[in-house]
Amino acid sequence: MATELADGCWWLDLGNVNCYLADDDGSLTLVDAGTPFDYGRIATGVRDAGYDVADVDRVLVTHYDFDHVGALARLVDLDAPVYVGAADAPLLSGDRRPDWHNHKGALQRVTRPLLSAPDLPVRTVEDGDAVGSFTAYHTPGHSPGHVVYVSEALDAAFLGDLVREDGGELAASPWLMSYDTAAVRDSVRSLAERAPSFAVAAMGHGVPFVRDGSDRLRELAATL
Repeated sequence: MATELADGCWWLDLGNVNCYLADDDGSLTLVDAGTPFDYGRIATGVRDAGYDVADVDRVLVTHYDFDHVGALARLVDLDAPVYVGAADAPLLSGDRRPDWHNHKGALQRVTRPLLSAPDLPVRTVEDGDAVGSFTAYHTPGHSPGHVVYVSEALDAAFLGDLVREDGGELAASPWLMSYDTAAVRDSVRSLAERAPSFAVAAMGHGVPFVRDGSDRLRELAATL
């Protein structure tokens, strides 16, 4: 099911994780791609928004995780480049394994056999890069290559797992699910300072906010 958060921006609620669809001035953008078992829900959500998976022009991945890249290899009609943070790109392409010395990396290794590398062009993004109307913000901590994508044109920020919604509030990514919680806190504060104002705060887990998103982010940053 697709829920329109703002003009040209839809929330695809996959149950335990979110992904998003955005019409970026005619370029259809999928943000994240759920688990390997979510490909049918994603296809249905895209149709609910009035499109087909084949219409997707690009995929923006906030980070490499089982529940954010899992369906990329299973969306058979998807033929689009995938943008991902430079540090996470080798994990997505299968050229490198997660670091088992880190507790989060060890968890990623456990779920890795369930993932297939997508047969799609993988393009890396660095801090400050522009992809259409989206600006990439490198926000490490949850993963080394975590990226937040902010579009002033859409008045929206796609926050991945840097933060989550918890009881109607934003909360920073917790220790269990993060490579480095100190880096998470630094990334939240940095994003709150650097990003332009945005209404929609679209996170990977929880219910997205449709107004005052940047204000909520700054409020969280002030507590860290």
